[in-house]
Amino acid sequence: MGTPSACAYAMVPFGYHENTTILITFCPNLLYYRRYIDDVLGIWVPSPHYNIVTWNMFKQQLNNWGSLKWVIEELSVKTHFLDSNIQIINSRLVTSAYQKPLNLYLYIPLYLLTLQVASKAFFMDCELQRYWLQNDANNFQDLLAKFIQRLTDRGHKIKTISPLLLQPAATLDSNPSGLNLGQILTPSTIIYLITQ
Repeated sequence: MGTPSACAYAMVPFGYHENTTILITFCPNLLYYRRYIDDVLGIWVPSPHYNIVTWNMFKQQLNNWGSLKWVIEELSVKTHFLDSNIQIINSRLVTSAYQKPLNLYLYIPLYLLTLQVASKAFFMDCELQRYWLQNDANNFQDLLAKFIQRLTDRGHKIKTISPLLLQPAATLDSNPSGLNLGQILTPSTIIYLITQ
C-alpha cells in the first residue's frame, strides 16, 4: 500500500525468489503457477511418494521470504480466484463468474455515461458479453437476473433497461459461435427475472 509503484517494487524481489527457488524446487509438482500481484493460482500434481511432505515444504518455501506471510488454501479441486470460480470436473477445467458477497455493485448510473444511447448500450454489451463468456446458460441467467436487480435497485426503470439489454443480445446472437441469447433474453424473460 502507499505509492503507485509499491506493487511493482514488491513483485520484483518476490519474482526473483519464485524463479530461483520455488519454481525450480517444485517444478515436478507445479503443472501451472501464475501470480497476479499477491494472488497465486497453481495446479499441483501430487508426488508419487510423500505428497503431504512436499506440499508442506512448498507452503513453507512460499513463506520463507520476507516478513509477510501467504494465506494458502489447502489442496482442492475447486477455488475462487479473483472473479472466477474454477473447478476440475471429470478431468476438465470448468470456470464461471464469481461475485464476492461483500461487493456493493455500485454501478455508475447510466445517465452519467452521457445521454447517448450508444454509450449505455456499450456498457450493457460489455457486461453481457463478460457474463456470457464466463458462464454456461444457467449461470448466465442467474447473473443476468442479479445484474438487472442491481440496476433497478440503483433507480433504473425496466422500460429503460430492456432495450439496452436487447441490443447486445442481438449482437451476441449474430456471433458465429452459435450463441442464441435471444431465446434467453426476451422482454418477458427480463420481467420474469426481475420478479424472482
